[in-house]
Amino acid sequence: MSFLPREFYARDTVIVAKGLLGKKLVRKIGNKKISGIITETEAYRHKDDPASHAFRKKTERNRAMFEEVGRAYIYFTYGMYFCFNVVARNSKAEAGAVLIRAIHPEKGIEVMKENRKKDELKSLTDGPAKIAQAFDINKKQYGVDLTCNSELFITEGIGKRKIISSPRIGISAATENLWNFKITL
Repeated sequence: MSFLPREFYARDTVIVAKGLLGKKLVRKIGNKKISGIITETEAYRHKDDPASHAFRKKTERNRAMFEEVGRAYIYFTYGMYFCFNVVARNSKAEAGAVLIRAIHPEKGIEVMKENRKKDELKSLTDGPAKIAQAFDINKKQYGVDLTCNSELFITEGIGKRKIISSPRIGISAATENLWNFKITL
C-alpha cells in the first residue's frame, strides 16, 4: 500500500484537488476496511477565495485548514451532514482544503450500503455528505493524519484520466473559479 506522502499535499490547493482524482480513499472501521476511487473534488483556498471557510479568519471550526497538510478537515453542514476535506496548500498560503465530492465505491460496498441505509450503488457516494455517511466519517476523524496507516487514509489509485473542470457546486461567491474537478471511470 502506497500512502500519499505529506509533500503531495504541500502544493497549491487547486493542483492537489486535481491530483487527488483517481486516488483511493480507505477507511478502517474495526476489522472492516472500505475504499473507493476519488472521482470528484473541489479546491478551497484562503484570502483569494471568498467561498472558502478560511476566507475571513481562523476559527475553531476551520482550524485544520490552517494546520498541517495531509490531515482531515471535517465540518458539519445544514445541521445534519458531515463533509470530508483534505488539508492542502503550498507554503505561500495560510490555509486550504480539498472537498471530496464523489467516490466510486470499490471495497466494503455492503458496509457502505448499511451505513447509508441505501441499496442503490449508483447514488451511494455521489455527494460529500453521502461519502461521510457511507464511510462513517464524522468529527472523530477531524485532524486524522491521512499520510499513514490510520483509520482514514489516501493511497495511490488508478492511472491518469481526462479531468473536467467546472464551477464549484452550491456556492454563491467566486463562481468564476472553475475549481470543481471530475473524472469518469
